[in-house]
Amino acid sequence: MRKAYLTAAAAAIAFGALVGSGAFAQQSTPAKHKVVYHINYAGGDQGKLYEAAMTNVQNHISAVGADKVDIKVVMHGLGLDMLTDAKSNDSIRNKINSLKNQQVSFQVCGIALERRKIDYKNLYDVSEGDIVPSGVAEIAKLQHQGYAYIKP
Repeated sequence: MRKAYLTAAAAAIAFGALVGSGAFAQQSTPAKHKVVYHINYAGGDQGKLYEAAMTNVQNHISAVGADKVDIKVVMHGLGLDMLTDAKSNDSIRNKINSLKNQQVSFQVCGIALERRKIDYKNLYDVSEGDIVPSGVAEIAKLQHQGYAYIKP
C-alpha cells in the first residue's frame, strides 16, 4: 500500500512539473511578437541604413515566421526620407514591398509631414490611413500595448 502511495505521489509530482514547465514556456513565449521598429534618421550613402533596417525587419520575420509577428515601422523626422528614397531606389522599394506583403505596417508622422512641408502623396506607397498624428506618441502608445521597441 505504501509503495502504491509513493508511486502515485511521484507520478503526481512528475506530472505537475511537466504541466508547470509547459505553462511557463507558454507564458514566456508570446503567441505573436509585437514589435515597433523606429526610423528617424537619414539613410546614409544611397539609403544603405534604410536597407539595413528593412533587412533587420525581414530577418525578424524569417526567424519567427510571418504568422507569428505583428510588426509596425514608425517613421518621423529624417526617417520619412526612406519613403522618398524608395521612389528612385529599387532596393529600398523592393524591401518595403516585400515587407508589406508580409503584413508589416508602415506608419508616417503627421507632424513631420507638416513641419517638413511634405505632401504624403510624394512619398512611396503612403495613404492617409498610414499617417499617425505623432510618430513618437505612436511609438509610446504601441509600447503601452505591449510592443517591443527596436531601433535598427
